[in-house]
Amino acid sequence: MQVLRTPDDRFVDLPDFPFEPHYVEIASGDPAGPATLRVHYLDVGPTDAAPVLLMHGEPTWAYLYRHMIPGLVAAGHRCIVPDLVGFGRSDKPAATTDYSYAKHVGWMTEALFDRLDLRDITFFGQDWGSLVGLRLVAASPDRYARVVIGNGGMPDGERPLSAAFMAWQKFAKESPGFVVSMIVNGGCTTDLPAEVLAAYDAPFPDETYTAGSRIMPSLVPTGPDDPAAADNQAAWRVLDTFEKPFLCAFSDGDPITSGGERVFLRRVPGTQGQAHTTLEGAGHFLQEDTGPQLAALINDFISST
Repeated sequence: MQVLRTPDDRFVDLPDFPFEPHYVEIASGDPAGPATLRVHYLDVGPTDAAPVLLMHGEPTWAYLYRHMIPGLVAAGHRCIVPDLVGFGRSDKPAATTDYSYAKHVGWMTEALFDRLDLRDITFFGQDWGSLVGLRLVAASPDRYARVVIGNGGMPDGERPLSAAFMAWQKFAKESPGFVVSMIVNGGCTTDLPAEVLAAYDAPFPDETYTAGSRIMPSLVPTGPDDPAAADNQAAWRVLDTFEKPFLCAFSDGDPITSGGERVFLRRVPGTQGQAHTTLEGAGHFLQEDTGPQLAALINDFISST
């Protein structure tokens, strides 16, 4: 395993992002490569407060949550925002074959449970933040106080995925160019300013850094024989009995996850009686389009449960 690390100067003076970086070292899981990987996370707010764990998806990073963190911290919460391996300021294995769904779950389990020992967690996940984060919820439900999912899910290979997702999977794997900022901008309802687009490109100085981002869509289980299908089915059996408060906050403008809340409302007991919300005017990256509103929604959910 060859591991790339984005130079620190790529992250200097990013707009609306005054947060200090924090790091933990975790096992790489590759006996032929470096023994450890460095995982970046933000830790903002009172350290003695219960954590609000915010997990990003692909191809974004912790920068996605910059408009949500202030509102959550103002309400007295501690925000923990990790960068998945291959993204943001975390280390980036250079080959697509270095990544798997199981490895992402293992890497985040070690970072968030074994190193940071997070407990009494309010979890919000979107996109791959949901795919990885919900596996962690299922693996250790006692660590969680409540869950919020927006524009995310945990496919288990039992049902076909949308045509929009399958087209995205093909593009990510085969496109000769993969400009992260263009992808993020296309997933928002308004055009992002040039300096914000540059911030989304910051983790990826050139194409060699994008292996993890490119392969992510191909790791989503699309059939029962997928390597991750059985593990996700087992995780769903835990969620089928999850009675802690569980809120859906999907947007009204995301073709990738449209209707994805229905499976949670049908299967997860903790969704009963909650004030599920559709965020209007937001695309796939609802944190960009309606970040402060989403933060306020999470604050209300915490205070009411």
